[in-house]
This record gives sequence, structure tokens and C-alpha cells, in this order.
Amino acid sequence: QVQLAESGGGSVQAGGSLKLSCAASGYTYCMAWFRQVPGMEPEEREAVAAVTDDGRRTYMDSVKGRFTISRDNAKNTIDLQMNDLKPDDSAMYYCAAIEIGPGYCYPSSLAYYPGMDSWGKGLLVTVSS
Repeated sequence: QVQLAESGGGSVQAGGSLKLSCAASGYTYCMAWFRQVPGMEPEEREAVAAVTDDGRRTYMDSVKGRFTISRDNAKNTIDLQMNDLKPDDSAMYYCAAIEIGPGYCYPSSLAYYPGMDSWGKGLLVTVSS
């Protein structure tokens, strides 16, 4: 497993922007951002965006056109630029390094499994209306 250090997040009004960053201690083919709404169980975390080491980016439908995931393989970092934020985007956001093979690194294929993969501690994002 790799260690993940997240930064960013915070509070913003609807329509605003925030950027999340994550630095990994090592390489993983598939990196992703998940989010978990308060009151939701960890197993219910949903993958927001994913990126492979060759730069293939995929998103959950509700954030397409608003969020951009990027990756720097030389630095082992990923970012999530979030624009036009909505109150429904409010959640804890988690960086994840997912142990999964080629062809499966996209949000609808990813999930949280206790004890599996590598996870950051989470960043709180609050969007007010």
C-alpha cells in the first residue's frame, strides 16, 4: 500500500471552485477521488473521478463538465479541480490508490472495500447555497 497525503478542500458558495490535491508515496496504476456524504457508511462512498497512469480520465455523470482530475506521474500526485460547485457536492472527499487492472479504472467500477487499497484521511468540502 502507498501513503496518501491530501490537501485543499474547504467551504465555498454555490458556483464557486475548489481544488483538492493528493500526494502518493509510490506508484499505482489507478488513482481516484471518492466522496462520502455525512451519515453514509464507508462502503457507500462513491467514486467521483478516476485517472490511469496513461492519463485516461473518467467521471461520474453528475460532475462531468465541472470537475477535472489530473495526474503527475513524475511527482505521484493527483488533483481534482472542482468548478461550478453545487450544495449536493458537499461531502468528505477521499483520495484513493486502487489496486485494479487495466480496463477497470473508472468510477462505476470502483468501490470501497475495508482493508483494501490505499486511502487518504479525507477532506471536507462544504458548498452553501
